[in-house]
Amino acid sequence: MSVVAAVGLTKRYRDVTALEDVTFTLEENAIYGLLGRNGAGKTTLMQLITGQNSVTSGDLTLFGGRPYENEQALMKVVFIKESQKYPSAYRVKHVLTLAGRLFPNWDEEFAQSLVDDFNLPRKREVRKLSRGMTSALGVTIGLAARAPLTFFDEPYLGLDAVARQLFYDRLLSDYAEHPRTVVLSTHLIDEVADLIEHVLLLDRGKLLLDAPSEELRGEVMDATGPAGVIDEFAGSRTVLHREQLGGTVRVTLRGSFDNAERLRAKKLGIDLEPVSLQQAVVRLTMERNTDR
Repeated sequence: MSVVAAVGLTKRYRDVTALEDVTFTLEENAIYGLLGRNGAGKTTLMQLITGQNSVTSGDLTLFGGRPYENEQALMKVVFIKESQKYPSAYRVKHVLTLAGRLFPNWDEEFAQSLVDDFNLPRKREVRKLSRGMTSALGVTIGLAARAPLTFFDEPYLGLDAVARQLFYDRLLSDYAEHPRTVVLSTHLIDEVADLIEHVLLLDRGKLLLDAPSEELRGEVMDATGPAGVIDEFAGSRTVLHREQLGGTVRVTLRGSFDNAERLRAKKLGIDLEPVSLQQAVVRLTMERNTDR
């Protein structure tokens, strides 16, 4: 059974369509990257899955049931966002105690080790925490909850580079020992590229891409060479980007690049290089937006 299954999912707010005809599944024990530009519909999608809003049309299931007002299913979910709010009079230790009561898989020992890792002041009131400490508290809860479905909606933006790397390391090591479904919604794509196993790319409310990250890396390539040769090699592939300097052209292509095609490129004097996950996302969304 899929953790989440969406078929034809649509969400409208009066005359604004936030999501349109979105179909995908989230499977057990995988790390997903939910990617897209601001306003693409990522947060709306997470709100629907976590029962914070209802769908306009389409079908959406969470652990086999409808998520909206489904306490049994929602007990298996943790949703940590960048603007996470906590009772202002609570201290850090009180928030962690409450989290331990809310989440069935809570690991107190792991939580306390994360508090030490992030140097969180246990006795300080939440309202007096810096942005970085508030972010650290959020990711601590998200990790220690060990929920079967865990959403991180940019909660690590407030962390400095060292703390973000600590979060990535702790997530990966704990995921290896305690697999679950994790969804990372982020603009820091290069930083999390090695964590993401599967990419969901939203653009203007539509699902532009649903593919394993390795597959995406293998089908989006930069090709550099003489203009005439590049045009011939591009063939029926989609040209996502093109730039020319003198007689040399570099294009970003999306298509199939098997061993025979790579050998052909070499014989034609074409330098063929895979692009980063972040660059692939940028090129894919830019190409679509220039088609409007």
